[in-house]
Amino acid sequence: MLKDEGIRTRGTEERITDMKLLTKEIIAKLPTYGATDGQPHDKRPIIVKFFHCFSNWTWYVLEGDKQENGDWEFFGFVRGAENELGCFTLSELESIKIHGLGIERDMHFGEHTLAEAEKERI
Repeated sequence: MLKDEGIRTRGTEERITDMKLLTKEIIAKLPTYGATDGQPHDKRPIIVKFFHCFSNWTWYVLEGDKQENGDWEFFGFVRGAENELGCFTLSELESIKIHGLGIERDMHFGEHTLAEAEKERI
């Protein structure tokens, strides 16, 4: 069951669980970098939402490509200190730890658009 949900455990002694942020299913849905550029914001689907439970930061992924070094570069909308469209990498997200906890993927995130995320936190 844990494998199907994209969750990896580090070991019982640490009692910390890292979620697999990028699954094969997400990769299959992810438009390549620039593929949705120029589309109206109410037509640009959010593919995946990342967040941290101890932070007000949220990353809404619109597009992405695997880099030569194996990392993934995403383009999306970020709600944090500022609200802006921009680029971020999977390795950046995976490196964030607050009180020993990492970034999570919203496994129950429905179908939403960029326009919705710009209007309010979803």
